[in-house]
Amino acid sequence: MPLRPLSHKKIIRKRTKKFTKFEVDDYPAGRLTRAWRRPRGIDNRMRRRFRGNKPNVRIGYGSDRDSRHRLPSGFRKLLIRSPAELEILLMNNRSYAAEVASNISARKKAQIVRRAAELNVVVTNGRG
Repeated sequence: MPLRPLSHKKIIRKRTKKFTKFEVDDYPAGRLTRAWRRPRGIDNRMRRRFRGNKPNVRIGYGSDRDSRHRLPSGFRKLLIRSPAELEILLMNNRSYAAEVASNISARKKAQIVRRAAELNVVVTNGRG
């Protein structure tokens, strides 16, 4: 039976849509990254919050503190780079899940997954 997380409040995200850069839609695909950058121009209508423009990033859009950084499974992620780092999760295996770093070799990843199974720790990217 898979390990279940500790009980927690239902995860409700205030905003799931990504904030995008000003006028990113006016350029052909690939010319401009969609990633958020704060508008800083002196006459910028988005910075001045004119009606009909995209919303700016603000503190009020933040999610609930209890559900922030929580996976849909109910766990929080902890990045693991070596089998020794799994010992941290020994006592917290019901609130944190291990995530193996992407630049780890296949042999070391197999060691980490094997050790996690011994310690009863959930690994988010354990296969493949």
